[in-house]
Amino acid sequence: MAVIISHRIKRKEFKKGIINKNDLQKILDGFSEGIFTVIKGEDLPKGSRLIKVYSTTVAGAKRIVYLVDVSNNDAFFLFYRGKNDKIGNNISINNPEFKKLLNTYLALLDGDIEVGAVDTPIIKSEVQ
Repeated sequence: MAVIISHRIKRKEFKKGIINKNDLQKILDGFSEGIFTVIKGEDLPKGSRLIKVYSTTVAGAKRIVYLVDVSNNDAFFLFYRGKNDKIGNNISINNPEFKKLLNTYLALLDGDIEVGAVDTPIIKSEVQ
């Protein structure tokens, strides 16, 4: 079980593509804690599903979305949005903004995986 972060998605979701330590830990912990909601998506890769996690940070409530490979439970980070953001407010395939950006991010993720432009940070609980 790993969290995989695409370089191009990281640049889209964070200023200058830099994830601060606290936000990175929220992204990693959000998936490892296993408390999530499965959400619908269209044109997802075979054997995957979308999950949404609610997180509380110093900067306020966040929504984190991952694409999960159900065969090995690896998670591909997609979104890290505030609850008042136009996407974070309604993470649903019925939200045209979310749907459009989801399709864009799936294409970016696919391209980054193809060329190895991904990071797999270690989840704190795995460090001994």
